[in-house]
Amino acid sequence: MSAAQKPLRLGILLSGRGSNFLAIAENIRSGRLSGAEIAVVIANVAEAPGLAAASEMGFETELFVSKGRPRAEHDADVIAALKKRNVDLVILAGYMRLLSPRFIAAFPNRILNIHPSLLPAFPGLDAQTQAFEYGVKLAGCTVHFVDEHLDHGAIILQRAIEVAESDDAHSLAERILVEEHIAYSEAIARVASGEFELRGRRYIKK
Repeated sequence: MSAAQKPLRLGILLSGRGSNFLAIAENIRSGRLSGAEIAVVIANVAEAPGLAAASEMGFETELFVSKGRPRAEHDADVIAALKKRNVDLVILAGYMRLLSPRFIAAFPNRILNIHPSLLPAFPGLDAQTQAFEYGVKLAGCTVHFVDEHLDHGAIILQRAIEVAESDDAHSLAERILVEEHIAYSEAIARVASGEFELRGRRYIKK
């Protein structure tokens, strides 16, 4: 990103503690992640610790409780809140909700997600437990663009770790989380640079 370019405005969506959001915020603050800024943090769960943390840190926040609401109505509110802040890139940071086709169409190739497995292995919930129980020797995380299918969009980057003999599902999840906090900021920086193209499912660095 050149000095003349404006920072990429991020809209963070979360449902829980928001550890990936906190890592991204810290990397922006410290200068390890340049070319991006957090425009708004949005939660769909009122008690989400990540939302409270965002408010305490001085970020703009929004709460749109999804439980009991029609998906189209909820998504319309979130889309409007993101567009109001001129968000360039939507970051799913533990957002436990599938996005509708309408939502994805509103931000084509501008929604990122991180998943705690080396996709396409072990999509969906409890990926770390799935990997551990399967007996894999390598585990890790994947940052990808979001499309209409679960954990399916074009992969931006992956980070892998060896599964130790001493690991259990919990320790493996914690070790993968360390890699997530590195990978997400790196992926955002790659997208912010604009130095890539998508060829079908393939992310190609220029």
